[in-house]
Amino acid sequence: MKKTVLFICTHNSARSQMAEGYLRARYGDRYEAFSAGTEVSQIHPIAIEVMREIGVDISGQRSKSLSEFAGLEMDLAVTLCDSARAACPFFPWAKETLHKEFPDPTGEKGADELIIPTFRDVRDRITRWVDEYFGTEESG
Repeated sequence: MKKTVLFICTHNSARSQMAEGYLRARYGDRYEAFSAGTEVSQIHPIAIEVMREIGVDISGQRSKSLSEFAGLEMDLAVTLCDSARAACPFFPWAKETLHKEFPDPTGEKGADELIIPTFRDVRDRITRWVDEYFGTEESG
């Protein structure tokens, strides 16, 4: 049986979406991945673009509110930013809660070509962490 993982961030627009998509694409045989935000927005188009660069399509995902998961048991809830951790320090339906901070690439302003490197950096940090944390047999 697959373990369920919920990635939580503030707007569910970049970091949590990238983590959800990457975990599903890379370790979907062992994990069922979800993401949600303390506030709902839209998936950032550059997040979609930088994930596509590594062969992961998140264009079909949507921003979801944490309330959509109320009452659904998860094996693991992962907060990816301090504001989500403060708003949701405890997900009562998760067997385990983990916090892993990543910078918010959506805070960058300017032309796309200037902020794409920031999104790539955050993507690379998230995918490296997902590989380290979920890629071992012990976590599976």
